Amino acid sequence: MILGLIMALIAGSLVSLQNIFNSKVNERAGSWATTTLVLGLGFLASMTMGLIFEGKQIFSLQNMQPWYWFSGLLGVGVVVCLVQGLKLLGPTFAISIALTSQLGFALLWDSFGWLGLGKVPFTFKQLIGVLVIVGGVFVFKLGGARGNEKSIKGSVSR
Repeated sequence: MILGLIMALIAGSLVSLQNIFNSKVNERAGSWATTTLVLGLGFLASMTMGLIFEGKQIFSLQNMQPWYWFSGLLGVGVVVCLVQGLKLLGPTFAISIALTSQLGFALLWDSFGWLGLGKVPFTFKQLIGVLVIVGGVFVFKLGGARGNEKSIKGSVSR
């Protein structure tokens, strides 16, 4: 369990860092060039690492549903939408909304056992957890706006 927590924390930090890099690339190259660069380099890196660690086994794809192969297409949507969200909302707000959405949909998929997942019983504690996070996003966004207004007013009156 500890290893799983550590890996999830690392993944979260890497996603956040990747989104910042993606937004910087997008400032110079545009959304589609950014998406191509991100997913193209990701393909090269994962293919190289897969060949190093798994060898020819990387191509062994038995007993896999054909529609799972389309997950790469979902990656295009993820990168394009996050890059645009970062540009329009700023990094912290865009990522907090994306992560909240991720959590909400994961709860939905688990609760109904969709997409081949084992069904996990839905509890109101889970719903309350998601709602607390959503509330936190609103507090973050609204609290930041008020703080900025005060600092702007303070600097204008001086």
